[in-house]
Amino acid sequence: MRSRWTIALDATYSLEDEPTGIGVYSREIVRGVASAWPGTRFLACYRPHRFLRSLRAPLPANCRRRILFEHGLGGAPDLFHGLNQRLPRRRFRRAVCTFHDLFVLTAEYSTADFRRRFAEQARRAAERSDLIIAVSHFTAAQVRDLLGVEAGRIRVVPHGVHPAAAQDTEGREPIVLHVGAIQKRKNLVRLVRAFSRLPQGWRLVLAGSAGFGASEVFEEIARSKRRGDIEVTGYVTPARLEDLYRRAALLAFPSLDEGFGLPVLEAMAHGLPVLTSNRSALPEVAADAALLVDPEDEEAIAGSLEQLALDAGLRRALAQRGLARAALFPWRRAVEATCRVYEELLG
Repeated sequence: MRSRWTIALDATYSLEDEPTGIGVYSREIVRGVASAWPGTRFLACYRPHRFLRSLRAPLPANCRRRILFEHGLGGAPDLFHGLNQRLPRRRFRRAVCTFHDLFVLTAEYSTADFRRRFAEQARRAAERSDLIIAVSHFTAAQVRDLLGVEAGRIRVVPHGVHPAAAQDTEGREPIVLHVGAIQKRKNLVRLVRAFSRLPQGWRLVLAGSAGFGASEVFEEIARSKRRGDIEVTGYVTPARLEDLYRRAALLAFPSLDEGFGLPVLEAMAHGLPVLTSNRSALPEVAADAALLVDPEDEEAIAGSLEQLALDAGLRRALAQRGLARAALFPWRRAVEATCRVYEELLG
């Protein structure tokens, strides 16, 4: 049956120069579904500004490239999958769209122009999708409540993570690691202040590119009495990130709003104990395998960070629970669940 279908995916975000969680997701899903259904014809579609770059990206044997214009696409696929809460203006026979988060609609974490464009794209994608994939139950509830999508059209398919090589939870360096953009939403001003209470010898490493509100974070670092112990790396390559996950003693991720929170799972898969927020999708992802704090309570962040830094037994316990938790989210499971959504639409 599967050999009869042609399935197109918007693979544009799989070619990000500095991949975010959405870029990682796009790569994993494009490769994964094509490998899972080798008899099906897949089209990896790229918006014009990324198409030439796509020529250097290898694709599975049953996958072909196409340019994705806003009003057209060569051929008429049986199903189109928008991988980042966005669909072209043209309509398809069947369409599914993945929604990762809607924080742009709920708070001022971006420019007014970006919020306007995002809201328009998200509402159009929600209206035109036959089914919507939400990456968490939290995001599913936001799609329902903020975009007026009935629950019967939403399917929850969490992000995934690859198992890391055998991880040694002992002998790590006294590094508090944060992975993600340097931006207002990530709550890094409070994290920098909380870090200042840790004993001498500890370092804070912020691994990620500058984003909206980064200047406030840099100003806070400049004022900090521990500024010599704080490193801002900028974007890090996958190899450098792997090294940081291997060396760091813990991950601090006190974000104000996440549709999923992939760094939490990645850290757990590498044997890092995790401190994260008790709101948005983060409790859903971390469950009881992390220390959860109110991200707006600076004292709570500082106290929990200090507790983790001083209690090696707690770090070991959380690291073991984290490894077990991450094992529940292989990318293979996300691919299989996505294929079930395709089957549901294609009959």
